[in-house]
Amino acid sequence: MYDYLIVGSGLFGAVFACEAKRAGKSTLVLERRNHVGGNVYCEEREGINIHKYGAHIFHTSDEDVWAYVNQFVAFNNFINSPMANYQGHLYNLPFNMNTFRELWDIVTPAQAKAIIDEQRQIIMGEPRNLEEQAISLVGTDIYTKLIKGYTEKQWGHSCTELPAFIIKRLPVRYTFDNNYFNDRYQGIPVGGYNRLIEALLDGIEVRTGVDFLKDRAAYQTMAKKIVYTGSIDEYFGYKLGQLEYRGLRFDTERLEEENHQGVAVVNYTEREIPYTRIIEHKHFEFGKQPITYITREYPINWHPGEEAYYPVNNESNQKLFQKYAALATQETKTIFGGRLAEYKYYDMDDVIKNALKCKRMDFNRINGVVSLLRSW
Repeated sequence: MYDYLIVGSGLFGAVFACEAKRAGKSTLVLERRNHVGGNVYCEEREGINIHKYGAHIFHTSDEDVWAYVNQFVAFNNFINSPMANYQGHLYNLPFNMNTFRELWDIVTPAQAKAIIDEQRQIIMGEPRNLEEQAISLVGTDIYTKLIKGYTEKQWGHSCTELPAFIIKRLPVRYTFDNNYFNDRYQGIPVGGYNRLIEALLDGIEVRTGVDFLKDRAAYQTMAKKIVYTGSIDEYFGYKLGQLEYRGLRFDTERLEEENHQGVAVVNYTEREIPYTRIIEHKHFEFGKQPITYITREYPINWHPGEEAYYPVNNESNQKLFQKYAALATQETKTIFGGRLAEYKYYDMDDVIKNALKCKRMDFNRINGVVSLLRSW
């Protein structure tokens, strides 16, 4: 009998498995897909690592997490500096002086601030929806050109139908700084994310193409504890109802060009363009190949059985999740962790941090949401 059976080989499952092995525990990892790595998996084509499930840029200000991942693989010095395309015009992201210069042909922070402050004034009182919240933060021009269409594609609803709390804040910089993240450490694993996952799972038994839930009774007898990283509502057979997610479709194309768009990520912010962004993968690792691969990313409605990407973080879904979380507390043999099990969007460093905390945590509350992580 194994000490741990881990369902899912993404970052949470891989880190947990690595730490279990280091602690002398026997571990079996089950993965439903035909490859390990979850959404950070890369597919190598002609020397280019294609981010199969969307762009993943590692960033953190946590020195312990940064030291942890650097045990396994070196990181390059990639800096995420995406662009936004609105009606053929390019704007720097995040919103900064380069963005404002292109929008309004201004040159000083004071000029930019005056424009934004004036436009914000059209919202009086507490914002009632995402549209009003965004305008109250950044004004009408930025909202109309760079937020509205992109957000409506991403969530499949009008911004006036989305709750205000989805956008609690929007970064506005009055400096000429195109670095998307504020974190101290940033980069891509040299050679791609597969090297990180393979190093984490080195020496650990892994079975791919296996659906734990289809033969749960048999698998549960194989280990003292289960670490479950899949969807929490699916674990319970959707018996309280289905949580909502947004799905994604990826359309990858090989181009006979050395350099297609000059940057790794370009967001397309018009509602009429069906994809939200184009990713040119070679730029993550400064590739010089004579050809390139691009991926168009399309948000889609999600249905059970499909890959779930983004939790629909509204009041009704949070109430339903809390009911499932209460059920999960009764599963004394099972540890629930990761974005699907906790119904929460996590950055990669937070996933790693939470997996590491499992060594000493029983029940932990993070931002008021029950995180069902138990100790060794």
